[in-house]
Amino acid sequence: MDAWQSIDDLIVQQRIIVAMQAIHATEGCSLPRAIELFAERYDHLRRTRSGDFAVSPEEYGRGVHT
Repeated sequence: MDAWQSIDDLIVQQRIIVAMQAIHATEGCSLPRAIELFAERYDHLRRTRSGDFAVSPEEYGRGVHT
């Protein structure tokens, strides 16, 4: 399994901070850029794997502040 497959699973599982840390480590980018990449990937996964998410878009990330 490649790094992005693992990151995708973290995003779907709502493990937001861990996913951002994995993006930061994998891409070797700044944390603000990791947040941007997370948001792009989240949008992509909502379009392509919407059935895999256990919570609605409105509930996803509730209580997480970046």
